[in-house]
Formats: sequence, C-alpha cells, structure tokens
Amino acid sequence: MTDVTTEIVGTDAGDARVTWHPAPKPRLVLAVSHGAGGGIEARDLRALAEVLPAHGVTVARVEQPWRVAGKKVAPAPKTLDVGWRGLWPALAAPGLPVISGGRSAGARVACRTAVELGAHAVLALSFPLHPPGKPEKSRAEELLGSGVPTLVVQGGNDPFGKPEEFPAGDFEMVEVPYGDHGFTVPKRAPLGQDEAVAIVTDGVVKWVGSLG
Repeated sequence: MTDVTTEIVGTDAGDARVTWHPAPKPRLVLAVSHGAGGGIEARDLRALAEVLPAHGVTVARVEQPWRVAGKKVAPAPKTLDVGWRGLWPALAAPGLPVISGGRSAGARVACRTAVELGAHAVLALSFPLHPPGKPEKSRAEELLGSGVPTLVVQGGNDPFGKPEEFPAGDFEMVEVPYGDHGFTVPKRAPLGQDEAVAIVTDGVVKWVGSLG
C-alpha cells in the first residue's frame, strides 16, 4: 500500500490538515471529517482508512481548521461549511469522484454542501438528528436535502438519534446494534467492539461498491 501523507490546506476559516491514505488503484476519494468533540483518531475514521484503499477508495481524513488551531470547541455551522468549501479543491485534485463524508457535525457539513460542491455521494457517520433529549429540534432537513446518494451509519443506541427515529427518505441506513454516538457497544452486548466496527466498514464497502 502506498505511504500515508499529510497536507496542510489553507481555507478562509484557517488552515486544515488532510491525511491521505491512497488506494493502489483508486476510483473514488472518500473525504471524511470528524465531529465537534473529537478528531480524525475516531475509531470509525481510522478503520475506514485502513479498509477502503483495498477496495479502490483513497481516504482523506480531514481535520477542520478549528481543530488544527488547537481549539477545543467547534465554531458555528456556517464556519464549518466555509472550511469544507475551502478544502474541496485539494480533495478533488486527484481527479476522481469525491464522496463527501463526516461523523456527527462533519456529517451535517457534508449534507449541507454536497450539491454545491459537486459531491458524488455523502457518507454520514452518526448523523446528529437532534440534540440528546430534544427530538423536537430535528436536523432531518439537512440529511434529506443532501441531493446525492447518501449512506447513514447510525448506532442503535445513539442519543443524538436512534435509527428508528429517522424519517423516511432517499438515503440508505446501516445500523450498528447497541452502538452509541461513537459506535461504542456495552461490554454486555452480544457483539464485541471489533464486530461493531466491522459492521461500519463492511456497510461502507458494500455501499461504495454500489455507487456508479
């Protein structure tokens, strides 16, 4: 496998950092960013970077400018979108179709900007359908408005929205049973943590294979 490389990309929201995991024979790029409380070390983002290159997908794990700057709290959604827009030319530079992806807040960014940026598809990991305990504050419109083929991977016990809470819409869903917002499963669950992560990667591999 080709060596992993890191690139700093300037945006109007500050410098972002892209960690590239190249596929030997790439046909797609998956650009995936983190949530509002974590970084690209999240277990699902690491697992996708390990698994997908063998399936023809170059993975770009993206650290948003606020994270690169060492801040602990994400800025407003509009600022997140500005950073993602600024990154896009670098993500599209390999000349391949780009799947816009992210976990939690990063998934919202991907959905909001997909059509505008010409994304091939959207991968929404742990889409935060609503703040915990506040189902009336739904963000379903962002997901339903992505305008491109969309896969949601959601923990069965995610306090930001369980799979059964999602409205019907033009997207596919993979459920990680017992998983929370970070796809962590309880020790008493009938599946282990490695199995839970494999559900994520297997689901994404299958979906990516179905994209034209």
